[in-house]
Amino acid sequence: MDHAEVLLIGGRAGVGKTTVGREVSARLRAAGVAHAVVDGDFMGQVHPAPDGDPHRTAIGEADLAAVWGNYAVLGYQRLIYTNTVCVLDEAAGQFRRAMGADVRIVRVLLTASDATASERLNGREIGSELEREVANSARKSRLLDERAPVDTVRVVTDGRSVVGVAGEVLAATGWVNGR
Repeated sequence: MDHAEVLLIGGRAGVGKTTVGREVSARLRAAGVAHAVVDGDFMGQVHPAPDGDPHRTAIGEADLAAVWGNYAVLGYQRLIYTNTVCVLDEAAGQFRRAMGADVRIVRVLLTASDATASERLNGREIGSELEREVANSARKSRLLDERAPVDTVRVVTDGRSVVGVAGEVLAATGWVNGR
């Protein structure tokens, strides 16, 4: 392998990105495939946003570059990255800048119905953010459906096991077969 590869797992809040990312990682560990995992929701989590950047894109990209730089020095070439909108074209540039212009990008968009996402969010959000999260999840679902690039693999999560979804996501990478 002569270049880095990144699996981007995107989708609305409540779709299962983090859980599926962890299961993909577990399968890769079982297969002896070296990789790193980054939950993009933790990148750029500062308040107030630096330089008036409401989406914290600059600090998030700087965090990604720093973290990936540490992994790359240690010889890692594969990254699993989970974040709501990471599959969109505008996000691809940050991965090319952080991981190299020739990085292979595999995009997977997890999908779920409003009812499924709302049920999952109700089970996880215990603070004051539930109502906002449910509304933002529906809005992001529409945005992702409209703007995800054509090469994005779409995987439905409604009524499916995490193991089954992760298997479909992992198959999109070719990482286990081709190592």
